[in-house]
Amino acid sequence: MKLSRQFTVCGSAIFCVVVFSLYLMLDHIDQSKNPNGERIQNGPLGILQDKIDHLERLLAENNEIIANIRDSVINLRETVKDGKMFPEGNMSQGDVELLLPAPALLPIHSEDCQFAARTYSKAADGMLDVYDLLSFDNPDGGVWKQGFDISYQDNEWDNEQLQVFVVPHSHNDPGWLKTFDDYYRDQTQHILNNMVVKLHEDSRRKMIWSEISYFSKWWDSIDEQKRDAVRRLIESGQLEVATGGWVMPDEANSHYFALIDQLVEGHQWLEINLGVKPKTGWAVDPFGHTPTHAYLLRQAGLSNMLIQRVHYSVKKHFSSQKTLEFFWRQNWDQDSSSDILCHMMPFYSYDVPHTCGPDPKICCQFDFKRLPGGRISCPWRIPPQAITDNNIQERVQTLLDQYRKKSKLFRTNVLLAPLGDDFRYTEAVEWDQQFENYQKLFDYMNSHPELHVQAQFGTISDYFEALRKSTGMDPVGMNVGQLALPVLSGDFFTYADRDDHYWSGYFTSRPFYKRLDRVLESHLRAAEVLYSLTLANIQKYGQPSDYPAVDNYKLLTEARRNLGLFQHHDAITGTGKDWVVVDYGTRCIEDLCHFFTTFNICIRLLHFAPKWQSHRSFKLLDDVQPSQDALPRKTILEVGEKPRLLVVYNPTEQARTSMVTVYVTTPKVRVLNALGHVVRAQVSAVWNDASHAATDVFQLSFVAQAAPLGLSVYQLMEGMEPRTEAAKYMFLQDGGQISVSKLEHFPQFYQQDAAPVHIENPHLKLSISTATGLLEKMRLKEDDSEFLVKVEFVWYGTTSNKDKSGAYLFLPDKEATIYSPSQPPVVRVTKGPLFSEVTTTFTQITHTLRLYNIHGVEGQSVELCNTVDIRGEINREIAMRITSDLNSKDRFFTDLNGYQVQPRKTMAKLPLQANFYPMTSMVYLQDSSARLSLLTAQSLGAASLKSGQLEVIMDRRLNQDDNRGLGQGVLDNKITANSFRLLLEKRSSAQSEETAPNSYPSILSHMSYMYLNHPLISMAVSQRSDAPSLIPYIPLSASFPCDMHLVNLRAIQSKVCLSPSEQAALILHRKGFDCGFSNRNTGLLCSTTHGKILLEKLLTDLKVKSITPVSLSLMHTHNSDADPQEISLKPMEIRTYRLQLS
Repeated sequence: MKLSRQFTVCGSAIFCVVVFSLYLMLDHIDQSKNPNGERIQNGPLGILQDKIDHLERLLAENNEIIANIRDSVINLRETVKDGKMFPEGNMSQGDVELLLPAPALLPIHSEDCQFAARTYSKAADGMLDVYDLLSFDNPDGGVWKQGFDISYQDNEWDNEQLQVFVVPHSHNDPGWLKTFDDYYRDQTQHILNNMVVKLHEDSRRKMIWSEISYFSKWWDSIDEQKRDAVRRLIESGQLEVATGGWVMPDEANSHYFALIDQLVEGHQWLEINLGVKPKTGWAVDPFGHTPTHAYLLRQAGLSNMLIQRVHYSVKKHFSSQKTLEFFWRQNWDQDSSSDILCHMMPFYSYDVPHTCGPDPKICCQFDFKRLPGGRISCPWRIPPQAITDNNIQERVQTLLDQYRKKSKLFRTNVLLAPLGDDFRYTEAVEWDQQFENYQKLFDYMNSHPELHVQAQFGTISDYFEALRKSTGMDPVGMNVGQLALPVLSGDFFTYADRDDHYWSGYFTSRPFYKRLDRVLESHLRAAEVLYSLTLANIQKYGQPSDYPAVDNYKLLTEARRNLGLFQHHDAITGTGKDWVVVDYGTRCIEDLCHFFTTFNICIRLLHFAPKWQSHRSFKLLDDVQPSQDALPRKTILEVGEKPRLLVVYNPTEQARTSMVTVYVTTPKVRVLNALGHVVRAQVSAVWNDASHAATDVFQLSFVAQAAPLGLSVYQLMEGMEPRTEAAKYMFLQDGGQISVSKLEHFPQFYQQDAAPVHIENPHLKLSISTATGLLEKMRLKEDDSEFLVKVEFVWYGTTSNKDKSGAYLFLPDKEATIYSPSQPPVVRVTKGPLFSEVTTTFTQITHTLRLYNIHGVEGQSVELCNTVDIRGEINREIAMRITSDLNSKDRFFTDLNGYQVQPRKTMAKLPLQANFYPMTSMVYLQDSSARLSLLTAQSLGAASLKSGQLEVIMDRRLNQDDNRGLGQGVLDNKITANSFRLLLEKRSSAQSEETAPNSYPSILSHMSYMYLNHPLISMAVSQRSDAPSLIPYIPLSASFPCDMHLVNLRAIQSKVCLSPSEQAALILHRKGFDCGFSNRNTGLLCSTTHGKILLEKLLTDLKVKSITPVSLSLMHTHNSDADPQEISLKPMEIRTYRLQLS
């Protein structure tokens, strides 16, 4: 009774405050202007109407506040009475949806700030230091063009003989000049069929294979007898699977979610079908290398790795220092826990002419596929000779000379000599040519002790095992041994293979598909989590007899494999033939359709179980994807008197307040939440062009509240509603205002002077040019500090030299020229209660700047969207440039794969194109006072060519091939949408970042990026559905800790073909973050917990049946003494758990 009285008094007090505030607000309404200094074009009558509308809105807000207080009091009373802090219903269905207000100050524990704040103790050489050392000149090195002359003494191997491992390999691109299926039909299946026969002919023969996408397709086509033969080859060590991912992924544009996913898919396939656990990574063709991939391989349980495509100056430097073999350490790692042993190939390519030694003219003579009479020959015009008794002595001496010279670049007497190239060993005759001739050479070498050499075929792990043994290292572990190899941190971007030919073009090539990739990732993750939760609920409540668990699992598996295929280093890179790109795109679009089949069934089951069968007509509608090369179109929802249901799914582990936008048939709409309360909404026009609005379709936006991983429900109904407000518009051209006729339903406003346009929200005030509609200044309201932040667009051309820009290379003619449209653009200013935006329609770009009027994450940053169309251009690239007054000097920061941040330095000694780096999730620059971050929804190339400036290439159209094998230009451009968030943050503490090899985003930056890349998924229930009112589904009682990200909750395959087991892979990442920024008014409902999660306490209705820590891709089980229920991660750590819920 006492508690009830307190609630009543509290509610009454709030009511009084609201009424008094209402009176004060009305009293201060200005007679002629609204708060933004604009006039409505309706005269005195309009002012009166405004006052009435304003009064209605305030009354409606007051009613909602009182209703919310009343419901909260009732719910709280029930909760207190039951001793529970979360409502329970069948299958976690709660009847409360409104989120608690976010704390004004984010509760970050001081201990959790120490990781980013610690002083750096240098334990490893960094690649930034190496770049400072190098002059990047390119003198002629003789036979080894990019290197130097190598000499040796004949007696150097008298005490310890040279040990040579020749490793046969065939590099099979899953799509490049042909599609995946065409390559398989024409080449790959024959390589693998011949492999089984030819390896069995001689037990001394060896082979390595990498791409599981091809191997699994072949495996499905062969009989059990051949499968047994393959298993015997693996058991005997003749065949090794290296890396074992679905593909050999690109390492610049791929996001770590997709890198993990394709690795798990490959490793799970291997475990189920072959019982194989890969030990060594093999990456001979990705165009530059990331430490993220090294970390993921280490976490998956691999001990060694090999890389090839590294800048020729870096290779030369490492060769001269004998540091081509090193322990690769993460730049955030203060001990050796992330170390992986890495071998860098020293020469130009992974083909045979560049792998036996420094002289390609000689090495080519030992590629026996090029014997006279074959289809390919040596470009140096000295053909190979078949090995006979007459020439063997001379041939051995010639080859051994190359082996010895190559070994002088390394610290041990163990030498690796790969033997292969793209799609090698297709025909049986090549197997015979290579293996028989090399075996003769080996037999001669090994039978002549005076040569001091032991040569043999080997796998890549055979090589690493011998290397470890020779240095006194643990055969598989990470003990350094007596002969310490160096430790290195950093990345190997941007790659150049010769001259000034920097491969920074592919960071942007085919940006339409780079965006599609990110959409596919987000939807796959959302479908995985929803499917896993649905399976767990079925196990808890009993299996509905007709739930298509296996069918859905097959759709998910196909999507995983197609996403994996697209991570290939000629797919997401945009470096395939036109028709190959279409094949990838078609696969991606099919998967997006499949996800909505999964969403439909899962949501129906979660909402209606156990009576889900009686709601077969329940169907969710999604955006329309007209084709693989077109932007999606929103489904238009017919709204009438009967409530139209909208299901909103939050795929993130954070409770959030975010904008939802749908297209409707009427501007008169009411939006109600699950409690039946009216939700504030904004109706805006849908534009056919810059100044002509559609008359039969309208954009409805409202702020949805969504529980972590939860399903919220909203109703749309036709009817007048004071809480649904129409946006108002102003049109500008050439700095002056223009009037637009036929703008029904929406008022127009105007400014009295030619001052910049201002739009603002509780956090930010933006100044925008009236002439261009582009951002000029940003003001932070927290301390009223103003910064110059100017957006503009620029063009790059291509050089007039023989070698020009293409799909891979960026070879600009000069510095960029400013984009200046031929005629003044129309600038459309939108102002509304939930968001305001400015859209400028240029000839090749439609640029929209949007500011959300939301307290919290989405209101803290500026959304920038560019729709780019350069289909009419010739040899041009278009970039967005952001110029600020931050004194960043030559330092800036780009992320690597969305996982970590790498400090960068713009170097005058390098050409312009060398200073561009891959940006997967963000680029930022900073000075002692502030940080400016550009967060991105797609991978693109980025640079900071001047202090305070950021630049991002958005699309490129190139009329010629750049001589890297593709054989075409990039002329299949699409109308491409690029999305970004621009975040300006005041710094409260600046560490000595001038020398630090690492940097971390803020919590707000991490969350802003997550909101951008994992938007709320809204799906309307079809009008034919007979669904009753739906109840929200709330699987978690609270958000995850702020720094803990649910990478995936992925159903694990059972031993039965393509059906799910009762377990899921729970993959978590604890993010490193910098506390040196404001934590006020972030809108976040989370805290930090020293990296600990008690999963059982987070779940509302499900229980943890079992949880086991395993390696990243589930190959190895970790023994742990810790409490199995308490998950504990170190900063930056990614961990996987085998989880069974019930």
